[in-house]
Amino acid sequence: MKHLIYAAALLLGSHAMASEDIADKYPGSLLYDKPYEVIPGVFSAIGATAPPTYENAGHNNNLSFIVTGEGVVVINGGAAYELAAALHKEIKAVTDEPVKLVFNENGQGHAVLGNGYWAEQGVPIVAHADAAHEVERFGGSILEAMQRYNRDRAEGTEVQLPTETFEEEYIVEMGDFRIEARHLGPAHSPGDIVIWLPKQSLVVSGDMAFHERMLPIFPDTMTAEWIETWETAFEPLAARYVIPGHGHPTNMAQVRRFTRDYLLYLRAQIAAHLEAGGGLAEAYYVDQSPYAGLDTFEELATKNAGRVFEQMEFE
Repeated sequence: MKHLIYAAALLLGSHAMASEDIADKYPGSLLYDKPYEVIPGVFSAIGATAPPTYENAGHNNNLSFIVTGEGVVVINGGAAYELAAALHKEIKAVTDEPVKLVFNENGQGHAVLGNGYWAEQGVPIVAHADAAHEVERFGGSILEAMQRYNRDRAEGTEVQLPTETFEEEYIVEMGDFRIEARHLGPAHSPGDIVIWLPKQSLVVSGDMAFHERMLPIFPDTMTAEWIETWETAFEPLAARYVIPGHGHPTNMAQVRRFTRDYLLYLRAQIAAHLEAGGGLAEAYYVDQSPYAGLDTFEELATKNAGRVFEQMEFE
């Protein structure tokens, strides 16, 4: 019954549980919140919809795992060694099955800095080749940035590269699950992947999809390509359930509204600004009020507008 109730909540796509103002929802753990079962066998510990801080221990993304019946598959290494250990403790409270595989959804710190813990357990760590390249190039600076905010909570964390990489897809048949790690194309950051469970019609989207917090546009985020990847590869999955990179599980309509539609909206605003002869200084302040209710709006809206302007100026 609880799964039917929660499934209904997913389809409603409520934002009621997300807030930047809640410092920690699980004080007994470094995890920001306790993992719960989204659908049978699939669990997620939902991170803060806020920037990484000491208070949330860098758990500002979703750390998910699948109990297959023949072993556990973890999605995201976590932002620190101790955070990965805290997730493993929760996994052990749910099942006696060993962790057999870890996926890094991209090359960002909250996906990869806990890899060292999983490597110590002898667990293979899989990522897209581009994500592994990001860790190889920038791992030191990513670690230093985490150490600055996480201080003593960064103890034990070292840069650990993925142990296996792939280019297009990495498919695992384990227990009751067919688990398809797919690189659908350019999106939020280099090496973004989704984890698609076709039998369950559930996608762990990673940073392909956002809905409760505003998506960040990085210097290397190509928004036109992200939209194309969405329309040609992500939307056709027609997933019934979406566990996004940040924020609570929801449905495709919600993430479409706050990811693809936001990208289209912002590009249209910048296009109109360029057509009117506007420059970068004014571009930061194009109207984004329809999305002002999203967490991290204040931190990201102007940056996003400036980066889209810089892209579109030369398209």
